[in-house]
Amino acid sequence: MATVGACIFSAVSSPVFRRQIMSSSEKPKRNPILKRVAVSTERTSAATTTVMTETTPTRIFVEKKSSELVEDEAETKQRVNVREYSEEESEGNGKSLKDYFDEAEDMIKSSSGGGPPRWFSPLECGSHTRDSPLLLFLPGYGATVVPYHSCIQPLNALRLMKFTDIQRLETTVVRYHSCTTETVTRRSLIMILVINSAGIDGVGLGLIRQHQSLGKIFDIWCLHIPVKDRTSFTGLVKLIESTVRSESNRSPKRPVYLVGESLGACIALAVAARNPDIDLVLILVNPATSFNKSVLQSTIPLLELIPGQITTMLSSTLSLMTGDPLKMAMDNVAKRLSLQPTIQDLSQDLVALSSYLPVLADILPKETLLWKIELLKAASAYANSRLHAVKAQMLVLCSGKDQLMPSQEEGERLSSALHKCEPRNFYDHGHFLLLEDGVDLVTIIKGASYYRRGRSHDYVSDFMPPTSSEFNKICEDFRWMRVLSSPVMLSTLANGKIVRGLSGIPSEGPVLFVGYHNLLGLDVLTLIPEFMIESNILLRGLAHPMMYFKSKEGGLGDLSPYDVMRIMGAVPVSGINLYKLMSSKSHVLLYPGGVREALHRKGEEYKLFWPESSEFVRMATTFGAKIVPFGAVGEDDLAQIVLDYNDQMKIPYFKSQIEELTATAARLRTDTKGEVANQDMHMPYPVPKVPGRFYFYFGKPIETKGRKRELRDREKAHELYLEIKSEVEKCLAYLKEKRENDPYRNILPRLIYQATHGFTSQVPTFEP
Repeated sequence: MATVGACIFSAVSSPVFRRQIMSSSEKPKRNPILKRVAVSTERTSAATTTVMTETTPTRIFVEKKSSELVEDEAETKQRVNVREYSEEESEGNGKSLKDYFDEAEDMIKSSSGGGPPRWFSPLECGSHTRDSPLLLFLPGYGATVVPYHSCIQPLNALRLMKFTDIQRLETTVVRYHSCTTETVTRRSLIMILVINSAGIDGVGLGLIRQHQSLGKIFDIWCLHIPVKDRTSFTGLVKLIESTVRSESNRSPKRPVYLVGESLGACIALAVAARNPDIDLVLILVNPATSFNKSVLQSTIPLLELIPGQITTMLSSTLSLMTGDPLKMAMDNVAKRLSLQPTIQDLSQDLVALSSYLPVLADILPKETLLWKIELLKAASAYANSRLHAVKAQMLVLCSGKDQLMPSQEEGERLSSALHKCEPRNFYDHGHFLLLEDGVDLVTIIKGASYYRRGRSHDYVSDFMPPTSSEFNKICEDFRWMRVLSSPVMLSTLANGKIVRGLSGIPSEGPVLFVGYHNLLGLDVLTLIPEFMIESNILLRGLAHPMMYFKSKEGGLGDLSPYDVMRIMGAVPVSGINLYKLMSSKSHVLLYPGGVREALHRKGEEYKLFWPESSEFVRMATTFGAKIVPFGAVGEDDLAQIVLDYNDQMKIPYFKSQIEELTATAARLRTDTKGEVANQDMHMPYPVPKVPGRFYFYFGKPIETKGRKRELRDREKAHELYLEIKSEVEKCLAYLKEKRENDPYRNILPRLIYQATHGFTSQVPTFEP
């Protein structure tokens, strides 16, 4: 079986190489640095091996033939727009903690001879498209702290210490934590016990559970730092900087991604500060820039007091604490149904963790711990002193249960200090975020709209459809809305017959859906999933720009609540984005009433607030798109507004909030007159009702193909616009009348029906 993408080379390698092409019959030498991520010895005759060498050190690539590695550019562009990810892609590469430990152990032993830091590309990353950006992974020198009372082995280990050693240790803890000696000697003591996982993280396998998914869209290089390497922080920065400059010069139109954990995040910040003219995208995972606020500040005296053999025993036990170890082990088996496999798999994970402990004994002497903590201290000081010079786009991933550093607080600080920085919080995860189950870096990048192949993000060509696992998770997160509203979908066939379901919806694009926006956009939460489930059609919604662009001046800074919409394909509303979606033959969702409809006042339910001009008709006509008018009814059966815009403007506190939010949000339709131009941003205050039901009615598709010349005339286009608006109003009136005859409009009869017929059964409704 041919393999792709395994390479290892020095970070200081020159962009100029002497090329030696080996015949396919020759077997490449296996690099001693790599064992489990080295090149497979099984190769097809079609595979070609390219070796690039220089005096010292070496840079080795193993590639497939170019025809196997990439597709034609036109095919690649089409695949990016419409590809459907397979189940294998959506579930990641299936790597476990045991794989992580096994491969880390092999690489540590292979590089025990020392040498400079170097790059490698894991085999499981697979092939990527020709225009995929480069991603450099910078590992961290991690550590963690745990409650003393939660560890039995450290307690037994401490009993082996001399009494005088324990006394000195207790005294130091008291001095640093302002507690009494009596408190220190209790089992409930929260004692600072530190491990350093540099021997593990430094190997560059921190992305091991992300390799396969990331490898589809990135060219991945991981930095390997040998255990015995003593390169200074500035030395590491210069090594990375050399690679960044070389690859940026090679592909100047594409960004370079730097994914840094802990110390690696400090390196990424330093490189960005020193190279403001290079197009960089930084993804920082629990950055060590908060070192001065971490418990590590007080660990150096403690480590100096602990004997070397005790240090190893403590490190061995606490090496399990990469975040929340029990959670990590349980997450790996939570999806199993039978008890026996669950216990078996959990045992295997715990055995894998414990089997790794002897490795620490060889690589974590006290001197190494002290040196690397000092390195973290220097890295933090260097990066913080140069934050003002960082101009790169940045995404900070912060763990809520990081026992090592105040990561969430640090994410907020960086976000406030840097205009292009956005935080994402993971409240139930620990310091080693990327090794924990349920964390998919590709999904995070997609949700933040941080994936791009060029100088700026293109919401159409850079979009990747949601994988099956992403879609299933979103459906599960919003399952409550589907249960509460039990949506009814009606569509119109070509002969004008109204049927339940979406059989009347055109399957081939471009299609433009135009309708009424319910209160707070609640209709979208059920509409888009229903289209995916029933028709496998992804609706690309045109959304307000406030969901995409951060504002420093006001309260619209946190964009994470909108990540789900971006994953599902929503784009900022604009003429150019509508043009791109139409040209890519997408199914596009448009609400001409926009914010004014979604944030309507009391008594304005189902009232259209459309502009006077025919904004979308001629655009649809340009591409011969079908226009589907539709109505959505149900907001008044779910909630009732008690405090609307008019009420809030009479209260000084709310009035000032509205003015502040409106000033910081992107302004739309500034040249439009009428009520639709009122784009004041506010939050209506509704009270919930006993849940009713959502109803959607899609009218007969309106053809524009062949009418391009006719609809160039503004009057003709406006006539069609008014016709579409009238059809939407008819759809709303139809649903409001028909729902009165639905015996299952209220949630109680629906629950009774599902209790007797099964909770997955479709609840009946009125006859169309």
